[in-house]
Amino acid sequence: MKKFIRCMGVGLLAMMLVVGCGSKAKGVSDDDLVSKDSFKGEYLITAKEAKKLMGDDNVIFLDCRGEKYSNKETIKGAAATSWQALGTCEDKYGKQGDENWGKVPQPVELSKKLSNLGLDPNKEIVLLGETLGGWGEDARVLWELRVAGYTNLKMVDGGYEALVNAGAETQKGPSKLDKVDVKIDKLDMTHDMETEELQKNYKDYKIVDVRTDEEYEGAKKYNEAKGGHLPGAIHIRYTDLFREDGTLRSQADIDKMLKDAGISKDDKIVTYCTGGIRSAYMQLVLEMAGCKNTWNYDQSFWRWAVVGDVEK
Repeated sequence: MKKFIRCMGVGLLAMMLVVGCGSKAKGVSDDDLVSKDSFKGEYLITAKEAKKLMGDDNVIFLDCRGEKYSNKETIKGAAATSWQALGTCEDKYGKQGDENWGKVPQPVELSKKLSNLGLDPNKEIVLLGETLGGWGEDARVLWELRVAGYTNLKMVDGGYEALVNAGAETQKGPSKLDKVDVKIDKLDMTHDMETEELQKNYKDYKIVDVRTDEEYEGAKKYNEAKGGHLPGAIHIRYTDLFREDGTLRSQADIDKMLKDAGISKDDKIVTYCTGGIRSAYMQLVLEMAGCKNTWNYDQSFWRWAVVGDVEK
């Protein structure tokens, strides 16, 4: 009998726990439960918010994942580009690691690229990339557009996949936008770190390497001149920024990550990766998280491995 009563008690307790776990507080929506722990920032938009903007004539969706992916499938109405298309990556600039390769073009050339692409600076531009499965190319393009003076920019938290999972309609191949007249008088280099400055004042900065463990430890995976990392570089992987679903971790998680790495929000922080793509994502996140002085080293390890010392 006592055994039966104990079993009944355990069963009732289990039922109460199930009911309790399945309930929600009054006035709390599903969106509130999801978003209360989400990362928020000036250059970030949720997939649900982005979906609501589809079809708006004042909004441009820009797929930044590269032709291999955008030609196969992209969001309905989206145009497409790549970070290479907006950078100095043509043959006339040499190859990866050369002095002028992989940078932001000068105003006249960049104006022409953006005009031909149809990126009206008066419209909101929503950028799509791939987070865990890619290098965060949307952030590099956003970073380049910001250098060009664009201000109304957003990247989708979780990237292209998150928007598709939110129910966004897709199409085969990107849309082509009409040409616009873009005139850039001066580049905004506020968050751009150049090799010469980094070499000159290296000790003034905390350097953050966002590559994989293998790359940091010396593996040459992308035609680097040599393997290793910048001397004294702090290692915070680009992928450490994200949850399993590819969305950004919470502000509290990012703050803890920085604290554990010995980084203060008042430090001068330079991020780098192989070619300034993953590090552009890190730079933007650190900036949105409240770090006051952040720079993306756009030529990154491809260039540094040619001209600078490295550690393994």
